[in-house]
Amino acid sequence: MDGVPAQIPAPSHARLPAIYEAATAAIAECAQIDECKGWSDRMEALASYARQADDETLLKHAMRIKARAVERCGELLKDIPEASGKRTDIEPSAAADTRFGAAKDAGLSRRQAITAIRVANIPREEFERLVESDAPPTIEQLAERGTQKRQQPVTIDHLGGRDPADFQAATKLLEILWHIEREGISIDIDAASRGLNDNERLRAELLIEIVQSWAEDVGNAL
Repeated sequence: MDGVPAQIPAPSHARLPAIYEAATAAIAECAQIDECKGWSDRMEALASYARQADDETLLKHAMRIKARAVERCGELLKDIPEASGKRTDIEPSAAADTRFGAAKDAGLSRRQAITAIRVANIPREEFERLVESDAPPTIEQLAERGTQKRQQPVTIDHLGGRDPADFQAATKLLEILWHIEREGISIDIDAASRGLNDNERLRAELLIEIVQSWAEDVGNAL
């Protein structure tokens, strides 16, 4: 298949860009070596620690790198056709010739592959604007942004000019009345009465009073 290798390297042996490895090594060294700890000027060290604690530069860069890696995974996966009539999430893949087969061979779970595809669904200009913003979104937020919504069919206005809130309340009222008609009338009242203990009987009597008062209000309003 064009653009898809016949054999995907094992994830643990996948080649990384030299600049990525250099950056990882530099951050690792920075995380292990605390230069400020040896400073004689404790106030200067305090100021430096405070600045580091408030500085999210490295975090934002890391979020951008990860977002672009996920987005690129999604782009490559979208170039691979989905298997027709096969459950590629449960069937083994001898070669990376199906979308989820390739994802699995690359070390991605089905969920990670779907997330990557959703991120790749975001239009390029919008993706760059989001990732390069001062508050880069998380992968989950990007995936939500890239979720393709199915076009809703055109429906006839069923409100008939009624207020949506009123219509919703009327629908709920009808559902309650239909439920009472379907379920309540079918109950063997004598058997139910025998099945109540003293506390449940008192509770039932209180509820009946509440329901009777509610039913009167409904009747008066109709």
